[in-house]
Amino acid sequence: MQYYKLVASLAGEEVAATRKRNSAERIAISAKSNAFNKLFHDRVFFCVADIIDNILTAGIICAEDVDINQQFQKYANALDMKLNESLQTEEITFHALRNLLSQSEHNDYIEDAEDVFEQFGLGKLSARYCRDLSFRENLINEADKTDIYNRAVRLLTMKQLLPELDRIYAGRTSSEIAGHPVHYMLQTDDMDICGKTVRLLLQALYANGRLQNRRYSTVAFETADEISRQTYDQLYKSNSGGAVIVLYRAGCADADDLADGSRDTIDLLCKAMKKYRNQVLTVFCLPRECNRTKEIFFENLGTTSFIELQEEFAEGECAKNYLKMLARENHIRTDKKLFDQLEEGKGYLAPDLQSIFDEWYNSKLKTVIYPQYKETATVKREIAKAKPKGSAYDELMEMIGLTEAKKVIVQALNYHKAQKLCADKGMKTDYSSMHMVFTGNPGTAKTTVARLLARIMRENGLLSKGQLVEVGRGDLVGRYVGWTAQTVQKKFKQAEGGVLFIDEAYSLVDDRDGSFGDEAINTIVQEMENHRDSTIVILAGYPDKMEEFLQKNPGLRSRIAYHVPFADYTVEELCKIAELIAKKKGLYFDNQAREKLTAVFETARRQADFGNGRYVRNMIEKAKIAQATRLIAADYESVTQKDIITLCAEDIETPKFSAQVKPKIGFSV
Repeated sequence: MQYYKLVASLAGEEVAATRKRNSAERIAISAKSNAFNKLFHDRVFFCVADIIDNILTAGIICAEDVDINQQFQKYANALDMKLNESLQTEEITFHALRNLLSQSEHNDYIEDAEDVFEQFGLGKLSARYCRDLSFRENLINEADKTDIYNRAVRLLTMKQLLPELDRIYAGRTSSEIAGHPVHYMLQTDDMDICGKTVRLLLQALYANGRLQNRRYSTVAFETADEISRQTYDQLYKSNSGGAVIVLYRAGCADADDLADGSRDTIDLLCKAMKKYRNQVLTVFCLPRECNRTKEIFFENLGTTSFIELQEEFAEGECAKNYLKMLARENHIRTDKKLFDQLEEGKGYLAPDLQSIFDEWYNSKLKTVIYPQYKETATVKREIAKAKPKGSAYDELMEMIGLTEAKKVIVQALNYHKAQKLCADKGMKTDYSSMHMVFTGNPGTAKTTVARLLARIMRENGLLSKGQLVEVGRGDLVGRYVGWTAQTVQKKFKQAEGGVLFIDEAYSLVDDRDGSFGDEAINTIVQEMENHRDSTIVILAGYPDKMEEFLQKNPGLRSRIAYHVPFADYTVEELCKIAELIAKKKGLYFDNQAREKLTAVFETARRQADFGNGRYVRNMIEKAKIAQATRLIAADYESVTQKDIITLCAEDIETPKFSAQVKPKIGFSV
């Protein structure tokens, strides 16, 4: 699908007509325009948007390749208008075309702009533009090959980008064959890197004829949106010949955490993508450590082929060469002090290296180039007052409950920040380990907080990579003698610079001494010490069992810096969680339902097997099913929009609880 704006100068008698057309003239033009468009049978549509003086402005929708200028000349002839030689043709976005059609409707050249979009199967997209679906449109700026490669070199950490550009510029075997041999899965936490990479890909693809037009739409969703399948379908149809960029920022969660509706959103996107995969190029953009969500995308995309572009870390000579490149661009010589800031064996992303260079360059300006400003204070002193930065910290603080967990994590961050500030001043520092124990009952968000902690440490420069590696007994204990220690060491190497999350750590404890489980625990203790400065180990599980686990190895407890308790949610907190989950699904509780929720939670939280947040999530899912059954049984004509989004007391199941009561949480430090 292509959209154009044409501006033409009218010749002959039209030059002297210094006025807008009257009503009768506009009706005549509209009739001739309709007759002409019927010849194309919904393949091409021309409309006059306005005629002022001798300047005609028109909009065009093309569902197939046509010679625009040639067909527009025929259109002008059909309107009994003679054109001067000057004809300006401009490819435009869907939004710009919608404005032109609205202008045409206002001037009575067409009857209804929405009918035109319905005619091309885009009615839902037009009617709900920028309301139900959040997307923005852009046009690809053309660039030559040299410029594209020069800018790609600057994206140091996107190491697979240059090989892919080589493949794109290798050409194609036949200009008659349309379609996309591959699509793209891009993973980075830096939105600037993401935007630059996407633009380079699109520019290269357009330059080599892999994209038929310059238009691309960017779809972004932070949470699970309730959007119909037709909306995504029409978005893709509108971008035929172009591209769709999907910015997925709804969180990187496991299968359970995606039960809030994100999985449905992914399913809708993937169905539209597969349907139009030969007409529309898709670039999926995910955070770096979002592997489970990426797997869910791939599960839905079937046999579609992808090129994966993941931001990687540069170290050693590669990182040094990047700093040299920045120095050349700023016409300044490097020195030993710049390179001394690179830690041996540590990986850096491009923004990290830019930050290192900027700090060195600013110091160089004040001490060497303009020494008169040597004593000027810097903004370093503001760092001590600033709260931790990044979206992960905000997400943690906005989570319901978790008061003690938040308090301990903030203390840990403040201590680490204080040590970093001391190091910046050249003072001796003594970094303690950041190893932690998370204790709490099921559904108290231990895993979610671990993921957020990893991101917080990465976003605040306290860990070099900030990835989260989740493991259990099966990932650590080998099947044969001698395998376990190697397996544990491999997991620590994989988690280097990030967080190693050992869930249900007490499962490593065996019934007898000298077992594989003991070997795993002993190796973990040794590796925790070896990696105390570069890796955070989080041991998680139920309170009483974690106490037994820590007693198993005397050296284990002494290496734990922080004990983080995850208390069961209060009734009030459970109600807030229920309201939040329902809101994300576009649902609300009436007053009677809220009262019933309170009563159910008061009883449920005293049960031995109570699942906290998971229990709430499952309750909402059951309530949705009950609501659907209730509405289906009702008279169709009597069901209102309010009924559809409201959960009533009768939708909430009153479960049968056992007489067994859950013991209180206790944990000795």
